Parts: sequence; C-alpha cells; structure tokens
Amino acid sequence: MKKVILSTAFVLALCLSFTSCREKKEADNAENTVEEVVDDTKDLVEKTEGTVEETIDDAKKTVDGVIDDATKKASEVKENVEEVVEDTKDAVKKTEDDLKKAADKLKKEN
Repeated sequence: MKKVILSTAFVLALCLSFTSCREKKEADNAENTVEEVVDDTKDLVEKTEGTVEETIDDAKKTVDGVIDDATKKASEVKENVEEVVEDTKDAVKKTEDDLKKAADKLKKEN
C-alpha cells in the first residue's frame, strides 16, 4: 500500500512539474509576443509620424505656391481691367468729341 501511495504521489508531482513548466513557457511566449507587438507598433507609429509630417510640409508648400500664383494672377487681372477701363474712357471721350463735331457740322449746314 505504501508503494501505491508513494507511486501516486510521485506521478502527481511529475504531472504538476510538467504542467507548471508548460505554463511558464506559454507565459514567456505570450510576454515575448506582446513585447514584439508593442515594438512593431512603436516602429509603425514613428514611420507614420514621419510620413504625416512630410505630407503636411508638402501640403503647406503647395498651398503657399497656389496662394502666390493666385496673387500674381489677381494682380495681372487688376492691371488688365484698369487698362480696359482707361481704354473705354478714351473711346467714350473720343466718341463724345466725334458726336459734338458732327452736331456742330449739322448746325453749320442747316
């Protein structure tokens, strides 16, 4: 009977020791996996941060260029409009003078 009890106790001790080792290995594996995931996530965040900063810089440069171009075009349009206004004033004045001359000529003839 002693042998049976001792054998059973020995078998139980062996089972517990193998089970506890397996749990530690699985826990270590899980911990390593979590650490790898955290490291990979940090790397991804750093890469994404750099890409986002570059994209923002590029967008700022593009917007600045568009604003400069729009300002130049607006100045050109303003200059063209001013020229057209002056030309129109001159044309109206000339037409007015021509009409006055024609009216004076008609008065003299009649």
